[in-house]
Amino acid sequence: MDIQKHLSITGSSDTSWKDAITKAIEEASKSIDYLTYVEVIRQYASISGNNIEKYYVDLDISFTIDPSRI
Repeated sequence: MDIQKHLSITGSSDTSWKDAITKAIEEASKSIDYLTYVEVIRQYASISGNNIEKYYVDLDISFTIDPSRI
């Protein structure tokens, strides 16, 4: 039986929401093993004048708990 753990994380990018998602997953995978799913909860951006300054994403990531570590 697989047990999934969920974490909420926020990613950011100067380029796009897609880049923010990718960077957040890459960073999370450096310290979390067995990542399995990601759900985009919210996308938003900061603006300066008429331009988007930074893109943000709130994510729910899931990973499988390794029963041999318990």
